[in-house]
Amino acid sequence: MKQKLLTKEIREQLPPLYSQESKGMEAIAYLRLFHGYGRGVWLVTEFDGEDTFFGWAEIQAGCGELGYFSLSELESLDARINGRVIPGLQAIERDIHFKPTRLCDIKEIVRDNP
Repeated sequence: MKQKLLTKEIREQLPPLYSQESKGMEAIAYLRLFHGYGRGVWLVTEFDGEDTFFGWAEIQAGCGELGYFSLSELESLDARINGRVIPGLQAIERDIHFKPTRLCDIKEIVRDNP
């Protein structure tokens, strides 16, 4: 069974786009998504209510940045193991243990951005 990346509870908690714009790295991330079979971490700070997120995206370790990314695009990514697509396997997963945290306090970001 595929994990729902954006639950109703999280959807209701996410602030609208541009609401944390002036906070920079002090913005609160409410959702952490990660690639379960490869690289990539997405920390969501805002949501347009439909498909567009804003937050921290780090596809390559140490090369993260604030920007926009899409729920539908993340949901469409294939899980690959040794270069082969594994049908029915979900690539992007939601960190079920993640609690809302300021971006500047998240070790993954601080580690790569002294």
